[in-house]
This record gives sequence, C-alpha cells and structure tokens, in this order.
Amino acid sequence: MSKMEVKTSLLDNMIGVGDMVLLEPLSEDSFIGNLKNRFDHNEIYTYIGSVVISMNPYKPLPIYTAEKVEEYRNRNFYELSPHIYALADEAYRSLRDQDKDQCILITGESGSGKTEASKFVMSYVAAVCGKGQEVNKVKEQLLQSNPVLEAFGNAKTVRNDNSSRFGKYMDIEFDFKGDPLGGVISNYLLEKSRVVKQPRGERNFHIFYQLLSGASEDTLKNLKLDRDFSKYNYLSLDSATVNGLDDAASFRTVRNAMQIVGFMEDEVQSVLELVAAVLKLGNIEFKPESRVNGFDESRVKDKNDLKEMCELLGLEQSVLERAFSFRTVEAKMEKVSTTLNVAQAYYARDALAKNLYSRLFSWLVNRINESIKAQTKVRKKVMGVLDIYGFEIFEDNSFEQFIINYCNEKLQQIFIELTLREEQEEYVREGIEWTNIEYFNNAIICDLIENNQNGILAMLDEECLRPGTVTDETFLDKLNTVCAEHQHFESRQSKNSKFLTDHSLPHNCFRIQHYAGKVLYRVEGFVDKNNDLLYRDLSQAMYKANHSLIKLLFPEGNPSKVNLKRPPTAGFQFKASVGTLMKNLLTKNPNYIRCIKPNDKKAAHIFTDSLVCHQVRYLGLMENVRVRRAGYAFRQAYEPCLERYKMLCKQTWPHWRGPVRDGVEVLLTDLQVPVEEFAYGRSKIFIRNPRTLFFLEEKRRQCLEDLATLIQKIFRGWKSRRQFLLLKKSQVVVAAWYRRYAQQKKYQKIRCSALVVQSFIRGWKARKILRELKYKKRCEEAVTTIAAYWHGTQARRELRCLKNEARSKQAVSVIWAYWQGNKARRELKRLKEEARRKHAIAVIWAYWLGLKVRREYRKFFRANAGKKIYDFTIQRIMQKYFLGLKTTTLSMSPIDKSWPAKPYGFLEGTHQELRRIFHLWRCKKYRSKFTKEMKATYEEKLAASELFKDKKALYPSSVGQPFKGDYVELSKNPKYQKLNSLVEDKVLLADVVSKINRANGKGAPRMFLLTKNNFVLADQKTGQVKTSVPLPDLSSVSVSTQNDGFFALRVKEGATSAAKGDFLLSSDRLIEIITKLHRIGSASADRNQIKIDISDEFLVQFKQDKVCVKFIQGAPKNGNGVICKRKNNRLLEVSVPSP
Repeated sequence: MSKMEVKTSLLDNMIGVGDMVLLEPLSEDSFIGNLKNRFDHNEIYTYIGSVVISMNPYKPLPIYTAEKVEEYRNRNFYELSPHIYALADEAYRSLRDQDKDQCILITGESGSGKTEASKFVMSYVAAVCGKGQEVNKVKEQLLQSNPVLEAFGNAKTVRNDNSSRFGKYMDIEFDFKGDPLGGVISNYLLEKSRVVKQPRGERNFHIFYQLLSGASEDTLKNLKLDRDFSKYNYLSLDSATVNGLDDAASFRTVRNAMQIVGFMEDEVQSVLELVAAVLKLGNIEFKPESRVNGFDESRVKDKNDLKEMCELLGLEQSVLERAFSFRTVEAKMEKVSTTLNVAQAYYARDALAKNLYSRLFSWLVNRINESIKAQTKVRKKVMGVLDIYGFEIFEDNSFEQFIINYCNEKLQQIFIELTLREEQEEYVREGIEWTNIEYFNNAIICDLIENNQNGILAMLDEECLRPGTVTDETFLDKLNTVCAEHQHFESRQSKNSKFLTDHSLPHNCFRIQHYAGKVLYRVEGFVDKNNDLLYRDLSQAMYKANHSLIKLLFPEGNPSKVNLKRPPTAGFQFKASVGTLMKNLLTKNPNYIRCIKPNDKKAAHIFTDSLVCHQVRYLGLMENVRVRRAGYAFRQAYEPCLERYKMLCKQTWPHWRGPVRDGVEVLLTDLQVPVEEFAYGRSKIFIRNPRTLFFLEEKRRQCLEDLATLIQKIFRGWKSRRQFLLLKKSQVVVAAWYRRYAQQKKYQKIRCSALVVQSFIRGWKARKILRELKYKKRCEEAVTTIAAYWHGTQARRELRCLKNEARSKQAVSVIWAYWQGNKARRELKRLKEEARRKHAIAVIWAYWLGLKVRREYRKFFRANAGKKIYDFTIQRIMQKYFLGLKTTTLSMSPIDKSWPAKPYGFLEGTHQELRRIFHLWRCKKYRSKFTKEMKATYEEKLAASELFKDKKALYPSSVGQPFKGDYVELSKNPKYQKLNSLVEDKVLLADVVSKINRANGKGAPRMFLLTKNNFVLADQKTGQVKTSVPLPDLSSVSVSTQNDGFFALRVKEGATSAAKGDFLLSSDRLIEIITKLHRIGSASADRNQIKIDISDEFLVQFKQDKVCVKFIQGAPKNGNGVICKRKNNRLLEVSVPSP
C-alpha cells in the first residue's frame, strides 16, 4: 500500500451498523431494522463477525467493477465497508499465504441470490489470482462451467426466475503461488420431479426452452423438434416466456460455454439428442387394452413420438414399447412377467424421463470435472464453494423439503461447531480465558432424522424394503410408534396425548421442530420418492440403444451384469453424500454467506419485514450474533487499532516509537476505559461491549474534526506562502523583462536621435550650399531689379505730378461740402436746446401745482396715519409667514434638525423660538408613544451613554443595536429547559460568551445568565451549570478603552465565590452586559453600586495568581480580529486591530 493511500474502516461513514455484533441494543426488531436501513441505502452486505449477510437488491449495482476488485484486494476484512469481495479476498489470502484449505458456504432460500453470490466469489478469485495463458484458460473454464450447469439445473419458479434446483459444491484447486490449477464439482439432489411436472406459475429446466428458442432450423429438424412449446406435455404453458430472459441468446451462450469447457461437437449433439428424447418421451400416451385373463394391458396410443424418440436414441421401437407394457420380476432364479396397466405405464414413462435427465445431468457434471480437473499431481490447495438450497417451509411440504431441511440442519450443526471452535481457537491463540457458551445444539434433531436405528430415514428405508403392503400410512404409523416420545417430533396419531386435539396437525402429516421453526410434512409420496424405482425392463431397453451416451447412463441394464440387489434408496444416497460433504467441510476453514430475499415480488426497493424476519429465524442469524457476542464483541490487531485511535492520546500522537501493544495500553489507560471492558491478547485487543467501541469512535470523530481544522489552517498558510513566493518570483521576472524593454526603448530612442542629428547636419550642409547658390543668383538678379526700380521711380514721379493737379481741383469741392454740413448741425443744436427749455418749464409748473395742492389738503389727514400703515404692513407680512409655516411639511423625528429658512431678517428671534417650541412639542409626542419596555430600553441606552460615551471605542457601534436581553431563547429552546428550571429568578440577560483560559489565552464558549441576584456560567452544549456568583460578591468590572469585547468581573476578597478567582470573559455585547450589571447595582438599596474601571491595563485574580491583562493596538493577522496571547505567567496580551 502506498504511503499516500488513505485507509478507511467499516466504522467510517457507516449507514446503520456494518457488523451486527456491534448492534446495540440487540433484538430481532433492531436486527431487521438495521438490515432495512442499509438496504434502503443500497448497502446490501452486512457482517456478523466474519459471516456476510447478502440482501438480493433485484437490480444491478455499480459495486462489482474492476476498481472495486482492486479496492478490496489484499485488504483486511474489517478495513473497508462490508462486501462479498472482502470475504472472498480473506479466504483467498488465507489459502495462498497460510496454506489453509477454505470453503465458502452460501445458503438461503430460493430467490435470495445464492447463485449470483457464488458467481461473484469465483469472478473475484479469478480476477486477483495470477496471470498467464494456461492460468487464464483454467479460470475461463471454471467460470464457463456455470452457464452450462445453470441451463441444465436451473428453472423459473414463483420465487426466482433463475432458481438452482440442485445443490452444487465446487472445489477450486490452486498451486503454491495461488494460481488456479483446476476444480471438481459435486452435485446434490437434482429436483428431477420437475422434468415431468411443474407447479402453476413455474417452468421446466431452462435447457428445454433454450433449445426450442435458440437452435437453428436444421438442428431442430435433426432433433425432430418444433419451436411451438404447446406441442410438448412436459413444458408448462402459463410461464413459457419470462420477462428479462432471452432463451435464444442463452442457448448461444451455453453452446459457447460448452466449447470453452472442452465438450466435443459430437458430445454436444448427443446431449441435445437426449434433451429432445425427454421432450418426446413426455408426449407418449397410453390406452388400456383388455386381455383374456381379465387384466388390462397398456398400449401406446400414437406411436409417432415413440418412433421419433427411438430414432434419436438408436433404439428398436418394439423393445421400448414392450418395456412400457410389461414388467419382469426376478426372484430366486425365477422370472415372472406381469403386464402394466395405464397408470403403471405412465409411472414407468415418467420414471424413465426423470432418470434419463438426472443421469444426463450427473454425466455433464462428471464431463465438466474431467475438463477442469488439475492436470498436475503436485500438492494442491483447495477452496470450496457450496451453493445449496436454503431451509424451505411451504404450505405443502413433501419428501424433497424433508431432505433439503435435513441438509440445512447438518449445515447449521457444523456452522455452530466451527464458529465456536474458531472462537475458542482464537481465544486460546491470543491467550484469553475461554468461557463455555450456552447455545442450542441441534444434534438431537439431526439424530432424529439420521439415526441408523430409530431415525426417520432409517425407518423410511426399512419400510421401503420390507415385504408386504407398504404405503405412506404404514410409514406414518411406524413413526408414531417409534418417535412419539421425541421432544422435536409431533403427530396427531402418536401416543402423546397433547397432540390429539391439535387441529393444525392433519392426520396424514407429522411435524418436526427444526432449529429454524416447526415444519409440517405430508407423508403422501414419501415411500415412492424414496424408492425412486426404475423398472429393470426399461434399464435393459435403454442399454440396448445404439447411442454413445445411453449405455454409459444405464450400466445396470447390461444383461451380463444383472444385479438382483435392490438399488439404494434416494434417502440413503443423499444421507451418504451429505455425510461426505460434512467430512469435507470439517477439513477446511469455513466462510459463510447468508443470502436473504427482501420480498416475494422480485422487485427493487421493496423490503417486507415479515418475510425477512422469517428468513432471519430459519438461518439462525440471531443465534449467530449471540454466539459471537458471548465473549468479546469486537477484536482487532494492535497495529490497526493503534493506527486508528492514536490521535486520542498525546503520548501516541503522531508517532508511537515503542511496541504497538504498549501503545494500545497507553492509549486505553489515558482514555480511562474500564479494565473489565477489554482484554489484551498476544496480537489483538479484545473489546467486550460495543458501547466501548462507539465511545472510541465518537472521540476519534471529534479529534478528526480538530485535526481537519489544523490541516486546513496549515494548508491555507502553505498556500498563501506559495502564492507569495510565486508573486515574488513573478515580480522579479516582470522587473527583468521591464528593464530589458526600457533599455531597448532607450536604445531605439538614442538611435533615432542619432539619425535625426545626422539628417539635420546633412540638411544644414545642403542648405548652406543652396544659400550660396541662391545668393549668387540674387546678386545677378539684383542689377536687373535695381534698374527696373529706377525706371519705375521715374515713372511714378511723373504720375504723382499728374495726380496732385487733379487732387487740388477736388479739394475745393470737399471743403465746401464740410462747411455746409457744419452749418446745418449748429442750427439743429439750437433748435434742440430751445425745446428742452420749454419742457423744463412745464415740469417745474406741475411740481409747483402739486405742492400747492398738498399744502391746501394737509389739514384733512391725521398725524398717526403712517404708523398704522406700517403696523398693517407688518401684520400682513407675519400672517403670510405663519400661513407659509402651516403649509410646510415638517419631520416628527426628534433627531431631524431641518427647519425652513427665515423670509425676513426682522423675524430672526421669532423664527428660532418657534423652532425651539416645535422641537419640544414633537419630543413630547414621541415620548408619549413609549411602552414600559421601550422606556426601560432607552433608560439602559442612556445609562450606557453615561458610562461609555467617549470612553470606550466599542460604544458607537452598540448605539444602533437594541438591547434584547435573551439572545438564546432560553425558554423556547428544549435544550436549555433544565437550565431554565434551575434559575430561580427572572433572567434579565442570556447570551453565549467566551471564558478566557489564562494558560493559553483561548476562549471556551459558555452560557452567561444574569438575574437580579446573581450571574451564572453554564456549558453551552449540555446546559450544565459551571459557576453561579451572587451579585453582592462582585466588587467591580474592568474593561479597556479599545474596540474589543473583553471584560473582567472582579470578585470581593473573602466572598464565598472568591475561591475560583475573577472571571475574564469576552462578548460582542459587552456594553449591554455591563450596563445591566451597573443598573442592577444602582436599583438595589441594600448593596453597593458596582464600580466600572476603564483602562487598557488591569489585574485579574486567577485563584492564587494575579495576571496583568494588557491591550495593545496592532494590524489584524490572517483576517482575525482581537487576538489574546499568553506572554508569560503574569501577562496576557490582547491585540486589538487599529481603527
């Protein structure tokens, strides 16, 4: 296993309980409830110690992939969640590494998934064992033997669409490396009666339907068959087709599997001919024919089917026809031939069909064994896989159920013995004292059935062999005589009087109390089924067939080897084979898979409690759990135990350097686990009670959460450092590239400048030459220009003279015009002045007349008229001002300072007084809305303002927060009902605070309750009271000026509560807590008011030591706020982020 691979356990993320041994409490209801819980979450596998319980999900699950195989490969059995792969891997590794032969016992009733479980075991072993051409061939042959045996031995029943109607035991042989060499298959009690008759809703064996559906037309023609199922009497029609089963595709799979296993083509053809012969045999019908002696003789009605069957078997038709009509009995060298009536003929036909198919199936098993057996004779390791019927309790139980239940009794007996032996061996191996376990030993039931003298099978054989009239009733009478006093045998006709009035027990039945419950058996057919007779005439007729297989299947028909000895009965043969199987199993290390069917509807997601309960009882699972739990419920090797729980002890975490057993001892001692709850073995730790294991798991879960937090913290730091180093490296690279870019730009600029200077110099030189050339040219042109100017000057002088003469003539006209204009303007000015004087005289005259009128009428006006006009004007202005205020919408909030602007300056005083009166009025209206609680809250807010305003940096943030008091809903929360009942007075404040530990400065959450008489500190999770301090014992409260929630409650010296010292607490609601404390002291007349000290450095008394708490300002680290650290034994430093 790689170092980076994470180990898990079946205890991790467990749905329900993965191992029933750990179920607490243990009862039948809790057992079934745990199975149902896991089944609902698609967890179909559950352990009982090393036993695997498998629930049939009736749907495909993604838990059998190649990735799952690798996940369970070479893993400890309890290392991962329960799975059939875990058991297969444990068995394979024990076989490979420890040279222990293994057997896997798969039991359960029909439809519980036994066949699928055996396939999963074999496919897993094939996947994890070695590779190579020869090895792969062997593995493929072992796997492909399943489809062949399923086709010939499985059938559709009302409980299962692919029910195994025979018991199968396969020994897989391995070499010393763990590579498969071959295998041996044993079959038990094929249900051959199904060949001739099937219950309603069930089918015959699969091969009949597969042959008719999947064979080609040529094959069917050669076999003289037709695809129509209805033409064959041995095939039931009501369930001929099954949803989800493709018979045609299955037939192709069987043909391919037979080829892989090693069947020759002629052997396959011979097998199909015998299958067709069985179908033809079922169509043979008989009619009675009277003889001279008065007895009826049977004759074949339609000889066509008989003819075709004889052609298939290479048999003369007359030989077989006579065998169906006559029976020869030999006794003391005499032969007596008797005729068969129609009923006897039908019995002979069905007996031949059953024997023919049964012997064909046995030949198939032997032929497969020849192909898959190991070719080498080296020492081999063996893993056996037993897939056999489960315990059967039907409404009508006959001989088959009796035999099957007998086999299950033997398996239960060996299961209990091997389980106890395995437990005892492990206890002895580990040096643990072994205590005898009381359990029900079903040996008495096995003895009732198999005893050679008085056993039921022995009496049945004796009844079958004795001369005279033998019936099922005589057999029952014998049982009533011999077994009447047996405590597990019940019969209505027995000598035991207590069953005489038991109406649930019919007269023709007997009842046996098996380990799984009472089973009622109907004796009808017991004698015939046990005899299993095939008339010698039919055996001899079959031996005469010219067919490659028939002579091998009927060796007793050889006339030269006539054996008059009666063949062994079916019960005797099965008892012998079961005995051989038990001896074989006792030589191997057992592994158990108990299969359970969740419902009778063969549907997913349905769990029928009564059905599962019935199976749990007859599988003896509760007995299994009790045996397992009788000693120590859980055991684990020291190394994985220490690896799983080492984080629970400081001495073992993270690495334990000593022996692992010493580490486990240190771990359990540190956890204070009671000594009687565990025991130390040589290589394992044994835990008696599941509660102890769950206690360890709960402690581990809590510790893992803390470790996860630590890992997250370290990872974030590592990630931030990595990001910083990456940014730093990137900055260096960017700077280098930028400097390169800057130098390139500078070089380009210098280069461009040089090119510009060069171009300017070249231009200057060119311009200098150009100037010289232009100067020379200008000098040459100057002479011509000067001459031209001179001639022009002379011409202009002449022209000026001519112009002066003309200008002198024009000047006289202009002067005359200017003089005429000046004269006109002076006349206009005179006229305007004269008009202005006339207007002034009119205005002065009007003013004079007005003054004269005012002087004349002044006597008619009062002296105070001006003042009244002034007052009237002022009144109108004020009225307009007040009306304007009335229409203005003003805020009713006391804290709103808005007010309309003043319209006139002389209204300044009035404006301010009205503003003051309105403010007082709206404050009164606001106060009138206060309830008693709101008034108390505002009084507390006012008290808080007086205590902390401009003194504590935390105060401004608390102004807008209402004081609720109860922040944990103490009375409503059911978690704190007990705590609420312990507090006598009314709780004024309930909140969660942090109690600061002086050892490391870290806080632990506590419930803080404040009443009128005391304050209480309680555990937040459990509600248990830790401390209760009367308020009179408090002397003062100390807080800092910073933006933090730390406060110290100082206890008076000599007070009853002073033993534990002062309390250093932290809360986001510090303002509310201290305000309520202060108000409670102020309201009480019989106690002193609590003093409030506000300082950035104060002393706190912790029991015998005084510690200084110092507050400093600093930058926040890692996004944290206030940080408290221990500097030394006398100093706690609190770092508060700067505002």
